Formats: sequence, C-alpha cells, structure tokens
Amino acid sequence: MDASRRPSGIQQLLAAEQEAQQIISTARAAKSARLRQAKEEAEREIAEYRAQMEADFQKKLAETSGDSGANVKRLEQETNEKIAQLKQQAASISPEVIQMLLRHVTTVKN
Repeated sequence: MDASRRPSGIQQLLAAEQEAQQIISTARAAKSARLRQAKEEAEREIAEYRAQMEADFQKKLAETSGDSGANVKRLEQETNEKIAQLKQQAASISPEVIQMLLRHVTTVKN
C-alpha cells in the first residue's frame, strides 16, 4: 500500500510545486504591473507639479516685468524731487556761503 501511495504523494508534491510556482509568477507579474503603474503615476504628478511651478514662475515674471516701467517712473520722480530739494537747500544757504568765502579771501592774517 505504501508503494501505491508514494507515486500519488510525489504527484501531489509536484502539483503543489507547480501551483506554488504559478502563484509566485502571478505575484511577480502583479508586482511588476504595480511598479509600472506607480512609476506612471509619479511621472504624471511630476509633470503636473512642474507645469504648476512653471505657471507660477511665468506669472511672477509677468508681474515683475510689468511693474518695471512703473518702478522706473517712480524712481525718476523720487530722484527729481530729491534734486529739487537739494537745489532749494543750496539756494537758501548760497548767500551765507558767498559771504563766508569773501570774508576768508579778503581777510589777511599776519
């Protein structure tokens, strides 16, 4: 009886081994498919993020370059105001400076 059970036991072991190999190959295929899917998802997310960052950059670039004309005008106005202020100050103390220079030039020290 043992002799008749051995071949069927070996057959069962071989069948179990084949089934295990099929399970393993199916699991490997599923793992491989999931890795491909994850890679595709990651690439899609990266592309979306890159597009968003590029859009933000272009928006900020447009904002700053659009304001550069306004900044130049503002700086010119501030510069002209400062020049006018300095001319006014120079005009107000000019007579005093002239008197001081004349006094020092015409005074002879022994």
